[in-house]
Amino acid sequence: MTAPDLIDIEEFFGDPEFAVASISPDGTRIAYLAPHRGRRNVFVRGIDESHDDAVPVTQDTRRGITTYHWTDDPRYLLYLQDTDGNEDWHLFRVDLDAPGRPAVDLTPMDPGSRVAGVEPYPPAPGTVLVWMNRRPIHFDVFRVDVATGDTVLHLEQDDPSGAVLLDRDGVPAFHTAPAADGAVEVSAVDAATGRRTLLRRLGGAEHPMGVHPQLVTADGTGLLVGSFQESDDLRLVRIDRETGAETVVAAAPGRDLDITGMMLPGVLPPTVYTDRRTGEVLAARFTGDRPHVEVVDPGFAEVYSALEKLSDGVLGTLSSDESGRRWVATFVDDRDPNVTWLYDHATGDARILFRPRPDLDPAAMAPMTPVGFPARDGLPLRAFLTLPVGVAPERLPLVLLVHGGPWSRDSWGFSAEAQFLANRGYAVLQVNFRGSLGHGRRHVTAAIGEFGRAMHDDLIDASEWAVAQGYTDPDRIGIYGGSYGGYAALVGVTVTPDRFAAAVDYVGISDLAHFLRTLPPFTRPLNVNNWYRYVGDPEIPEQEADMLSRSPLTMVDRIRTPLLVAQGANDARVVQAESDNIVASLRERGIPVEYLLAEDEGHGFENPENRVRLYRAIERHFAEHLGGRRAEGPAGVAG
Repeated sequence: MTAPDLIDIEEFFGDPEFAVASISPDGTRIAYLAPHRGRRNVFVRGIDESHDDAVPVTQDTRRGITTYHWTDDPRYLLYLQDTDGNEDWHLFRVDLDAPGRPAVDLTPMDPGSRVAGVEPYPPAPGTVLVWMNRRPIHFDVFRVDVATGDTVLHLEQDDPSGAVLLDRDGVPAFHTAPAADGAVEVSAVDAATGRRTLLRRLGGAEHPMGVHPQLVTADGTGLLVGSFQESDDLRLVRIDRETGAETVVAAAPGRDLDITGMMLPGVLPPTVYTDRRTGEVLAARFTGDRPHVEVVDPGFAEVYSALEKLSDGVLGTLSSDESGRRWVATFVDDRDPNVTWLYDHATGDARILFRPRPDLDPAAMAPMTPVGFPARDGLPLRAFLTLPVGVAPERLPLVLLVHGGPWSRDSWGFSAEAQFLANRGYAVLQVNFRGSLGHGRRHVTAAIGEFGRAMHDDLIDASEWAVAQGYTDPDRIGIYGGSYGGYAALVGVTVTPDRFAAAVDYVGISDLAHFLRTLPPFTRPLNVNNWYRYVGDPEIPEQEADMLSRSPLTMVDRIRTPLLVAQGANDARVVQAESDNIVASLRERGIPVEYLLAEDEGHGFENPENRVRLYRAIERHFAEHLGGRRAEGPAGVAG
């Protein structure tokens, strides 16, 4: 067996050549992200044109763009941007008739305020509804005239822990909010009087990220939410506005409704696919060893059947023109990331628009294999194992790659990190430890009180499974993760200091109490069913003491594992002090630690030069301490 050639880090972590494509409402143009002036910018081209014909309509040179929106006016396009990763999102307008003109900030606000959502407003063409917190802890709804920038208050939110949900005409229809006991209460709203009528109470702890989705039906008579009902599976249900009756819209036995797409709409595959013109539900997405799309609308079934034939992967993002004729679809695949197709339902014609990373050969990528094993207390765990290509799968160095959240999940698909590490000779194990979403009510609630305890045990049990299967050399196991995954890496080298030969903490939490105290103020009312329920409230002395006992900073004297720490200076979620404090404590004791601090980044590195710098450091770190390969020359070939 022969290991493949080393692939340049830039191929994995530079900006993709193309990404996040969507079609215009009239079906004549395609927008997408591509490199321009050293950053991701938005390009627009005609439906039959190539990238050579495309026009860059944004000119950002400071930070790449991720999210953009078509408008009902063919002249204008909108996009979101923050400053150096601080997550104070503003909504900008660009003129497609004059793309060289500077973008216009439609939402000038004080520091600390941000845009949290943008929706069309059909009753007033040329206008959008924008959710933003000009009042620090209240996300009110404003009507913004796209052409002039004129802004008026549309709806004032009176409850910072709840949300008024609008129908397609922008009229209040429902209200959701956590009750004192944590249950999420769903109420109907009388638009004329504002009076609320309680319809349903949904369990709280099993919804740590809130009840998602929260979509008012196209006709305004119902609310679509994710509900466990009396089962362990999360289903898509409709709550009737008059009676409160709950009926199932989509379900897949043994699978959960996949709500992770709600965290980055338009970029990640959606939880619910809807008709662009009518708002009717077309299909819903569910979790599993491979994601599963459950078709709801009979008329969409024919379109979906045609789309399925285009790829061996699973449907990812999807957009259509308002007529439903032309569709732009991406597909999730473990070895060929987000191939994007254009499909014409009237003619049946289909063609590939682009591959985001055309220089990556799918044949050189490693399959992502679903695996399962029990935790020590019997809880079933699911994981994904990625093994190096061309190397005997025996006694390899292993990297436990831990996802963030922790109320997120690893799923089948292309992981640049897993492929990069596999190319360097490592087995990669991604574990959906307890608390991860997508594996049922019992699985997520099993994490209550278990930060630094059973959640960590799950990772240890996973590594022991890999050793028992013969995949892994027990003396060459590393741990790496971002955000919660960074916390998990620090727990790994403090709670189990002899377990890991190397660790990487990327924007990770070192002090749970300090972390909670430094979250942005508007997040605090939203913490009832996640941080406060699962970890504790730092304002309660007994709970703060317990949190400190599970904080790596209080156990730093146990660290002897080689550690790499990476942090963005503008991180609004895990502030810089979380990394500064752990690094300073180690250096005071004379323990070597490498620290990468990016002054122009936030909660994760977005600029390509910073990502490349990070992964070069990770490559060196693991090669030195685990014995994998590195671009400067082999540091001991795995296997």
